[in-house]
Amino acid sequence: MNSKNSSRGRQAGRNSNPQEKNQFKKDFRKPKSNKPTQKKTESTGIRLNKFISNSGICSRREADTYIEHGSVSVNGELVTEMGYKVQPGDEVRFDGTLISMEQKRYVLLNKPKNYITTMEDDRGRKTVMELVGNATKERIYPVGRLDRNTTGLLLFTNDGELAKKLTHPKHNVRKLYHASLDKKLSIADLEKLRGDVIIEGRKVFIDAVSYVEGERKTEVGIEIHSGRNRIVRKIFEHFGYTVTKLDRVIFAGLTKKNLPRGRWRELTQQEINTLQML
Repeated sequence: MNSKNSSRGRQAGRNSNPQEKNQFKKDFRKPKSNKPTQKKTESTGIRLNKFISNSGICSRREADTYIEHGSVSVNGELVTEMGYKVQPGDEVRFDGTLISMEQKRYVLLNKPKNYITTMEDDRGRKTVMELVGNATKERIYPVGRLDRNTTGLLLFTNDGELAKKLTHPKHNVRKLYHASLDKKLSIADLEKLRGDVIIEGRKVFIDAVSYVEGERKTEVGIEIHSGRNRIVRKIFEHFGYTVTKLDRVIFAGLTKKNLPRGRWRELTQQEINTLQML
């Protein structure tokens, strides 16, 4: 009897609480629905600090500090988590300002003659965009202008803040041109160029002007920071000279060294840092 009871007891013990047994299994089973979600999160998106760095605000290390101190929100929610991943379509704000992860690009072209400085031309003329079309996947824009027959340095970027700074006269961005004239520039006219020059009723700020060393007196170097259209040509025309060739040899400290006509190159990080400090 005892053995029967014992056997019955063991049997009852094994079968007594099936719900509890099923619950035990359930608690240690990973929900199937979580798997694809986790996999998607790991394989998509970009780390928040990289997103901020790519927007041009600061370095990744600095971004971590800003995130930690509550300067960044995603989709309206404050994010202080290191390693948080931004997903496509997320709205990221830095100190309340919407930012984009588009990486800033800076391309320097040694422009040849017969190209116009415009994004496109409805008359079918060659544009500078044809020369830098394969420079970057981001859409870049020329900073300022060079007229069709002027050669030399032309900067392209998608950094709107820097472009605005480089084209505003108050920042005194250095632009040095080599002008070839149809006749020798007289000493008297050279001195006049060093004084006050009024073109179309407005003063032109000529920072420096001189003959090109070792060349005939038809070759003149002129440094200005005005962004007015065709201003160098107009300056010399004002004194009775025609510019037969015009080449921009320095722009904001950038030079044509090792950059053949018609070719482009990306700026170095040091050059970018220098421009941003102007």
